[in-house]
Amino acid sequence: MAELSRDLRAALARVGTSTLTGVLNRRGLRSMTLFDVWPLRPEQPAMVGIAYTMRFIPSREDMDGPTSTNRSRIQPQAMEECPPGHVLMIDSRGDSRAASAGDLYVGRLKARGAAGIVTDGGFRDTNGIFKTGLPAYHRRPSSPPSPIAHRPVDLQLPIACGGVAVYPGDIVVGDRDAVLVIPPDIVEAVAEEAVKNYEYEEFAELEVARGRSLKGLFPVASEEAKRDYEEWKKKGGKKK
Repeated sequence: MAELSRDLRAALARVGTSTLTGVLNRRGLRSMTLFDVWPLRPEQPAMVGIAYTMRFIPSREDMDGPTSTNRSRIQPQAMEECPPGHVLMIDSRGDSRAASAGDLYVGRLKARGAAGIVTDGGFRDTNGIFKTGLPAYHRRPSSPPSPIAHRPVDLQLPIACGGVAVYPGDIVVGDRDAVLVIPPDIVEAVAEEAVKNYEYEEFAELEVARGRSLKGLFPVASEEAKRDYEEWKKKGGKKK
């Protein structure tokens, strides 16, 4: 997918990962949510974008040591080439002994219009990263510089991140709960179904708050609940 429409981005951000995981599960996609990857700060904005991938392998002293002349330039290249509206997805092998990026790299991504950055390793300079305003997700903070543990080797190939296979062009959604990927060929249908589910759950939440039993309301809606929901929608609903 070359780009995401503004409406599609807004829909995916609105429904969030909890609703999306349910929709994906009903379609048989159960391995789409990254494991042990968390928002840098809970208050950061939600993230929606297209996957742009980078892969690390373990570093080696002769290639990545402080006196080496063979240091890889893939990492700064990623910051200069990740397109606007994309999420830089980094395969760090789940290794957070050294940073996958810091505030200057992330600041460059932000300035170029990226939608976010995700690693299953760690970030350094986390206060500075948060100040950039770019949504960032990692396993935990990690102060040591990248070459201590990581050597970047390629861009825009399939990777593993947080135990999930991520392909260039996948749709990435992140919020306070999780980060997940959606195959681009089904994202519009997934978003449409997720919005319907989300709106019904808004109705159900209000009904529960009024004292209504979950029986026949959620997770399986009875015919009575469906009628009540349609009537609620006709009246304009009510936002949370």
